[in-house]
Amino acid sequence: MKHDDEFESFVRRRRGHLVGTATVLTAGDAFLAEDLVQGTLVRLYLAWGRARSGNVDAYARRVLVNAFIDHRRRPFVRREHTVESLPDSVQTAGAELDDTHLLGALAALPPRMRAAVVLRHVEDLSVEDTAATLGCSTGTVKSQTARGIAKLRDALELHRQPVTTTPVGDLS
Repeated sequence: MKHDDEFESFVRRRRGHLVGTATVLTAGDAFLAEDLVQGTLVRLYLAWGRARSGNVDAYARRVLVNAFIDHRRRPFVRREHTVESLPDSVQTAGAELDDTHLLGALAALPPRMRAAVVLRHVEDLSVEDTAATLGCSTGTVKSQTARGIAKLRDALELHRQPVTTTPVGDLS
């Protein structure tokens, strides 16, 4: 019974943080984030004896990132999805950036690059801890993070530039 009590205590303490991390990993898809955290907690429960002997937070984070990357590899994720309305929105001159733009820019990053950026800059993990979580070298973390940040900057700059229009009839 002690096993279940320890696991329940961990879930009560850390579930909200895991959901927050998953939400950023999924670029704001709260439903997918909840699904990933649920799957992570199931896997963590099954491996609780092994996980609790080390750093449980790091173990859970690794399982979450792996679940996210595995989800992105599934064939149905790569298919085109239909929606009722067009996702285009009108951008006004001088409009401020909001979370929607940031999450949209994050969504455009490849999954492992997004995971590296989120772990380094949202979770504030060291390069070494991020490499351990992703199962790659520190050089890969550095390059993926640098490229990801550059892509985010480029994407967000597009939203900051004022829109210039020419009034109809004034084509001189």
